[in-house]
Amino acid sequence: MAELRSIGIDGAWIYQAQVHRDPRGHFVEWFKQDLIRRELGREFPIIQANISDSKRGVVRGIHFSISKEGQAKWITCASGSLYDVVIDLRPNSKTFKKWVGVEISAGSGTSILISEGLGHAFLSLEDDTTISYLLTSPYSPSEELAINPQDPEIGIIWPLDSLQFSKKDQEAPFLKDLIETLKKSPHSGLN
Repeated sequence: MAELRSIGIDGAWIYQAQVHRDPRGHFVEWFKQDLIRRELGREFPIIQANISDSKRGVVRGIHFSISKEGQAKWITCASGSLYDVVIDLRPNSKTFKKWVGVEISAGSGTSILISEGLGHAFLSLEDDTTISYLLTSPYSPSEELAINPQDPEIGIIWPLDSLQFSKKDQEAPFLKDLIETLKKSPHSGLN
């Protein structure tokens, strides 16, 4: 039986779908709108769908949106395996700056639902890891922000030693510096 359960940050859940296996392979219902509506009492309008392929050791994130409508994400692993990280970036939250990491592998039936106001990052644990994610608002470069994934105040413990970052993520500000800038934005959720 498929279920959604909290992962310890308000607004973040893990979804464990049933995996149907037979000699041909497997089948998973990896997203169910009616389950979100029934169990969480919220809608998840799919506005955009993304796929990202990464080599072992690649870290992508910490990313989040300050769009007026916010941006929730539904994340799953289509091939390989990844370490998915959710970070609470809401200063008024009781779990502000808390992060939770969950390992997800292809064929496991595991997905993560991240609400608006939460940051997201992941580490590819093997070559040819493909992550698929559904978004409730479109990508908007002017409203997409990044926090350095090695911010010592957040203190994510990455399960691999050799990590690769994009220039954008490596040069992203630490959370404390970004908060000061964002306090001026009415839609950031960080004011």
